Amino acid sequence: MIGRINPFRRIRQSGDDSSIVMDSARKSTGGRTRNRVIMTMAVFFGIYATIGGRLVYLGFQDPVPSGAPASRVTASRPDIIDRNGQVLATDIKTSSLFAEPRHIVDADEAIEKLATVLPNLDYEQTYNKLKSGAGFVWLQRQLTPRQQSEIMQLGIPGIGFRTETRRFYPAGATTAYIVGLTNIDNQGISGLEKYIDGQGLADLQQSGLALPKDLAPVRLSVDLRVQHIVHDEISSAMERFRAIAAGAVVLNAKTGEVVAMASVPDFDPNNPVNAQDKDRLNRMSAGLYEMGSTVKSFTTAMALDSGKANLNSTFDATRPITIGRQTIRDFHGKGRVLTLPEVFIYSSNIGSAREADIVGIEGHREFLHRLGILERMKTELPEVARPVEPKVWKKVHSITASFGHGFTTTPLQTAVGAAALMNGGHLMNPTFLARTVEEAMADATRVVSEKTSADMRYLYNLNATAPGGSGRRATVPGYRVGGKTGTAEKVVNGRYVSGKRFNAFLAAFPMDDPQYIVLSVIDEPQALPGQGATAGFNAAPIVSNIIRRSAALLGVEPEFGQEKAATLASY
Repeated sequence: MIGRINPFRRIRQSGDDSSIVMDSARKSTGGRTRNRVIMTMAVFFGIYATIGGRLVYLGFQDPVPSGAPASRVTASRPDIIDRNGQVLATDIKTSSLFAEPRHIVDADEAIEKLATVLPNLDYEQTYNKLKSGAGFVWLQRQLTPRQQSEIMQLGIPGIGFRTETRRFYPAGATTAYIVGLTNIDNQGISGLEKYIDGQGLADLQQSGLALPKDLAPVRLSVDLRVQHIVHDEISSAMERFRAIAAGAVVLNAKTGEVVAMASVPDFDPNNPVNAQDKDRLNRMSAGLYEMGSTVKSFTTAMALDSGKANLNSTFDATRPITIGRQTIRDFHGKGRVLTLPEVFIYSSNIGSAREADIVGIEGHREFLHRLGILERMKTELPEVARPVEPKVWKKVHSITASFGHGFTTTPLQTAVGAAALMNGGHLMNPTFLARTVEEAMADATRVVSEKTSADMRYLYNLNATAPGGSGRRATVPGYRVGGKTGTAEKVVNGRYVSGKRFNAFLAAFPMDDPQYIVLSVIDEPQALPGQGATAGFNAAPIVSNIIRRSAALLGVEPEFGQEKAATLASY
């Protein structure tokens, strides 16, 4: 019938609509679920990626156990280089062994294993460390790569390695007293290393700002080539003359720069096991000595600069001088009146005493202070001794001081004073850092006149060229070397001992316009067969060899033409 509704058809139609609704709901819910799954996976992936990245990063870092020292232990230091850029000191990476006692299972077994690699390990001390229960203890600092590898193969639980910075000195003992040392924590304890810390490096290390990229190299005035020559010559001389010590310095007379300075016995800064031995002393700046007749350079300059004497002046040396209980004699007396040049080249004690007498006691003392001979030297090197002089000067002190007895000073100060006599009269504090002539002159002090300086250059040259001059054994063909010997008897238990000498030779070259001062010292040298033991036989040849080998490196051109020899006139 028309208009009648089929119930089954309506049901089917309703069923179709519900199915459509349910499919639509299912699709909507499924989409949201997939999104949730993807987001959850992304979150977990991000978390694990972060953890994994952090683990990788930490894997490349040094372990820092609880109680480990602060980072300043491994703080960097600037390279130290010579004037030509050669490295004298630099940082290298090394591994140090530590333990976490709380994680040590068997201290005895651990020590027995470690002793197979580290035979010098202190058993009792190490045992106490491992049983302390602390979070961190050092066992051995600065291992070699081989030691580290062998210890790792032992498989001891509770121990580990930490990378530290260690100082390495490529020149070894050659520059030991100049460059100095650092301690186990890479902090300067001597030499220029200590000076650098005092200039602000220690503060940078403490604050963690001593970064390698920010530390510019420290350039010294030292020339490593000349330094090697000086070290080689004094080492050979010490052995050849069976002396107890020797030393030498090469000083730029125009700038006050120390170009080379060495003292033996010395030590290896890379293994300074004997650095604290009593005979390991930088004798050039930290040793105090009576410098003997080298001081006559200053006595003669003083007499000339006072205006009370000139090159034509004469002094009576016919007989010894007696003052109190002391009698002043000449080593090789001429027994006659001497001219001022003769007093110098014959090294007359009596003549030198007469020179001091015309200046007076206070004038004499003032002059030695003016030249820095009796003042504590100002320089970068921390190891500097303070000269010793009589508290009250009397005439006897002035007389003995005129020929280098009765007061002590350092060899380096003696060389610095001589530079002032040679360079036109300008005293400059010695420096171990490179500087220009202009920088040196800005801080220089005039201590003698140009005329006095010219006269002293003449006398130095005369002493090397005139017959009987004590400086002839220091001459080097082509380089016009002049100088003054010094042989001083040493004081033992308050008395001078004739068999023990401290010898020195003070030289300058080239004498027409001295560029460099060279001073050598040798302590208690023994005479070679057929020779004497005075400075002319041992200290002078050291200077000669140093100049012969280093003059070309210093830029001094030789002249092999007709050299002008000074003429000694006797009145």
